[in-house]
Amino acid sequence: MILPVVKFGHPILRQKGARIEAVTPEIRRLIADMFETMYDAHGVGLAAQQVGRALQLAIVDVRGVKDRPSQLWLDGQEASVEAFMPLVLLNPAVTPGGPRVRAAEGCLSFPEIFGDVERQAEVGITAQNERGEEFHFKAGGLLARAIQHEFDHLQGILFIDRMDSITRGEVRPDVDELQHKTKTELAAAAKNK
Repeated sequence: MILPVVKFGHPILRQKGARIEAVTPEIRRLIADMFETMYDAHGVGLAAQQVGRALQLAIVDVRGVKDRPSQLWLDGQEASVEAFMPLVLLNPAVTPGGPRVRAAEGCLSFPEIFGDVERQAEVGITAQNERGEEFHFKAGGLLARAIQHEFDHLQGILFIDRMDSITRGEVRPDVDELQHKTKTELAAAAKNK
């Protein structure tokens, strides 16, 4: 089922996600719905907060992105990114590595808003998969960027928080307009309950 994507201005985007203690049928259904939602929106990542759930759950799938390469290492050996996708990250921990690089980012919770964000070129990840099994890997390129972006969502941090002051100033009018629209819609919905 395609879920509505929460837009900037909704308070849940600032909530840190609760740890997932067990992979229940409800969590499996949420994961499936999140993938359907992400693919429908043509995204490469989605966090539970973006569909209204404050949980430590994110998904990533960078298959098909050719203009921004990704790298993946398992047990120190380079591995196929395509074969590792799609990726479910429950209760992830991210260890930064490599130099910091600037690149354009967007976010499904900020439609049509893009800006440069500086992030680590590589990251180490420890997480649980959709079966609750712990796994570890190292990511680079777009995969590393997407994972850091989604991990931030799980902590209540948004990509606009990572922009430098000049970039933030450039997107501020669009961000303010989106926030106002979202808050107006939330107020109207609360009034109609």
